[in-house]
Amino acid sequence: MVKLRIDGIDIEALEGMAILEAARLKGIDIPALCYHPKLSPYGGCRLCIVEIKGMPRPVTACTTTVSEGMEVRTTSPYIERLRKTNLDLLLSDHPYDCMVCQKAGECDLQDLAYQYGIREPRFKGERRIYTKRDGNPFIERDMEKCILCGKCVRICDEVQGVSAIDFAYRGLKTKVCPPFERDLDCEFCGQCVMVCPTGSLVGKNWIGKGRARNVGEVNTTCPYCGVGCSLTLHIKDNKIIRVSSKEDSVVNEGMLCAKGRFGYDFVASPDRLKTPLIKRNGRFEPVSWDEALDYISKRLKEIKEKYGPDAIGGLSSARCTNEENYLFQKFMRAAVGTNNIDHCARH
Repeated sequence: MVKLRIDGIDIEALEGMAILEAARLKGIDIPALCYHPKLSPYGGCRLCIVEIKGMPRPVTACTTTVSEGMEVRTTSPYIERLRKTNLDLLLSDHPYDCMVCQKAGECDLQDLAYQYGIREPRFKGERRIYTKRDGNPFIERDMEKCILCGKCVRICDEVQGVSAIDFAYRGLKTKVCPPFERDLDCEFCGQCVMVCPTGSLVGKNWIGKGRARNVGEVNTTCPYCGVGCSLTLHIKDNKIIRVSSKEDSVVNEGMLCAKGRFGYDFVASPDRLKTPLIKRNGRFEPVSWDEALDYISKRLKEIKEKYGPDAIGGLSSARCTNEENYLFQKFMRAAVGTNNIDHCARH
């Protein structure tokens, strides 16, 4: 352990830990737009600058590690002036369309602009203008709103291992894009959307459905496979308008696949089955659960008595939890008496 002092508070931190992480463990807030605990240090936004006693100039807290006896100041009139200038530079090349931006109310850049009272940037000049929009089916990529924090690039490379996007060009023309600026064609896990601090990356099927205000949240479990990822459903007018996941989720730590993040339209589908059906006279008829279960039990007994247990087979589902699949195979083996049990995703 390393002992240091941050804003006059004595702190013990693990050797090799960044100043930013050590400060946040003690509830000391240092603004940062390019930092994420799952990603390698980057130091691109320059908003987490701090002063260290004995050093001639400020350093970035996300890339500077703690050391024994270090004394850190996270805020001062000088530091706040530098942060505001850096933020002003970011905003000078950013669209001012917060009134219609999907991320309004949840945008880290917007929150910092509010905190530092920046109504319009002081710096004028050329801005990036991109007329082309990505034609992929899931993610809206508005690169005019990109602040080049690199979080999307790093999470795609370091966490997902896909490397579907990267930085291209130089200087003012620098942008994040797929190879040869083609439309994004990847796994569409949406991890890049999760870490984006601005409205540069959002789900296409979220747009126009509702923003942070008057939107409720319901925590649940993803129904698509047995892993059991935690979901947060964003609900407005009794409809799911977006899906996210909290980073403190035990199973998936905020990460989701394409199905979990974008595949929720089936919930409101008019074709969705809402009650059991029994086929009578060549037509399916809706029945109660009690009637359906009684019918299943009766037919299983009849088949077992007439043809034996091995005349019955069970096919389990990848959408069930591991526990549910275990109970189903136990039912087939112990209650029905057959080993004819299979799973749709076993291969």
